[in-house]
Amino acid sequence: MDTDKIISQISTVIIEYGPRLLGAIAVLIIGSWVVKAVTSGIMKMLDKRNVDESLKPFLKGLIGTLLRVMLVLSVLGTMGIEMTSFVAVLGAIGLAVGMALSGTLQNFAGGVMILLFKPFKTGDYIQAQGYGGTVREIQIFNTILKTPDNVTIVIPNGQLSNSSLKNYSQEERRRVDWTVGIGYGDDANKAMEVMKNLCDADERILKDPEVFIALSELGDSSVNFVVRAWVNSSDYWGVFFDMNKKIYETFAQEGLNIPFPQMDVHVHQN
Repeated sequence: MDTDKIISQISTVIIEYGPRLLGAIAVLIIGSWVVKAVTSGIMKMLDKRNVDESLKPFLKGLIGTLLRVMLVLSVLGTMGIEMTSFVAVLGAIGLAVGMALSGTLQNFAGGVMILLFKPFKTGDYIQAQGYGGTVREIQIFNTILKTPDNVTIVIPNGQLSNSSLKNYSQEERRRVDWTVGIGYGDDANKAMEVMKNLCDADERILKDPEVFIALSELGDSSVNFVVRAWVNSSDYWGVFFDMNKKIYETFAQEGLNIPFPQMDVHVHQN
């Protein structure tokens, strides 16, 4: 009788839990294959987007872990194990950790977004959060800038990803602008011709688009011209400073005056 009871109980267990166990095994096998396929597909997408190499292993591990946790929960649910309390505990733990690390998680998310969408890259000169400098390193939580006077600036990625910034190295070409003044009574056409010749003589200034020169303002003390020329981004500051010097020297040689603000004081005596 004892043997019959044992066999009966075993049969009952097999009949009741056998299909669930087989279903769980099937879910585990198929789910493992899906996890590998999804992870592989995401890595290929990251390769196509030229995502930073330091970010790829981290994203692969993070995505793989999340998918495996979901798979384990699915397997346990298929076996009939009540998961409501377990999921609630995990949710509470996740909420507590998220609140404690809200700033850190924001910076982490910002770092991921920067490395994925690349608003700037290492070597670019940017202005953001009131600072300007060359990007030396993009970390997961911070971006490191080096200013022209060799000061290191550390900016949290959360702030960089959620605010406006200027990237001066994004484009291959930039426009250089000058405002040049001459005195009233000087020859305006001659001044424009001198500036045009100086721009044409500088090989760093591009011929297309053409240099633009126009009389822009009749100021209080000077007649002001605007000069706009296009150059390669790497030549921007060299052309800007050199042209200032050339205009100053050439105007003096050509008899063109560069005036400075003046004030006439009249003294009246009774």
